[in-house]
Amino acid sequence: MIAVEALTKRYGRTVAVDGLTFTTRPGSILGFLGPNGAGKTTTLRIILGLAHPTSGTATIDGRPYRSLGDPTGEVGSVLDTSGLHPGRRGRDHLRIIARAAGLPVSRVDEVLRLVDLESAARVRTGAYSLGMRQRLNLAAAILGDPRTLVLDEPANGLDPQGIRWLRDFLRSLAADGRTILVSSHVLSEVSQTVDEVVVIHRGRLRAHSTLTELTARGAGSATVRVRSPQAERLAELLGPAATQVQPGLLTVGDRPPEQVGELAAQNGITLHELVAERADPSLEEVFLELTRDTDGDVA
Repeated sequence: MIAVEALTKRYGRTVAVDGLTFTTRPGSILGFLGPNGAGKTTTLRIILGLAHPTSGTATIDGRPYRSLGDPTGEVGSVLDTSGLHPGRRGRDHLRIIARAAGLPVSRVDEVLRLVDLESAARVRTGAYSLGMRQRLNLAAAILGDPRTLVLDEPANGLDPQGIRWLRDFLRSLAADGRTILVSSHVLSEVSQTVDEVVVIHRGRLRAHSTLTELTARGAGSATVRVRSPQAERLAELLGPAATQVQPGLLTVGDRPPEQVGELAAQNGITLHELVAERADPSLEEVFLELTRDTDGDVA
């Protein structure tokens, strides 16, 4: 489990992270979202022991990263795809990491199969596409079979098939009880992958909830769709609340479906359809609303 508590990081007069608090749950995928400059990368670097907080804490299973006895076996991470030696073959890159971590070489071939890079194992990484580099870094992250993964933009450079593969792969890891923290700008993909989201802006927490709860909080009022051969008559009775979409079809606002049905029955109006609808906003719409510049309180 990752726990961030009252985390603050200042660079001179610039506050990159401002009192941030959130936790992850084992067996789940947490989407870590925010616009550029929101403090996401700084937070991830502190979690992984690459930067020191000004105040507050960031722990993994109750300990700072630097205090972990077996970092490779406890946490896997992908923060940057540019750290590959262009003249080194993919398999050799993983062998070096495995040796440093005291892992058997056989594990290298296992993770290459898991990330579908067997055919490119002997290719020098300088010839890798961005998507292939992403897969190789992900292979390195899971070498030690860690229970926690921290991934920054893991879908970057992947084609649609690769994105679907990544989604299924992360879901399978979470189903095995692992904790996964994913930072991403690809909101459409996040909405199909994560269980919960943390949204930050200007280093401060804006929201932390399940995806369903987050989109429901921005939901508009319910409308009622009515289909009737006497739609015009019903519209007259409903007044301004009713809008005729097409002949025989109305939408009704500010009226519960029970009230519309009772009104139709009282006036002998036949109904072919009566459906209550609620249009929940997309993750992108809620994200944009949460991260617009305001002086209001954080969520």
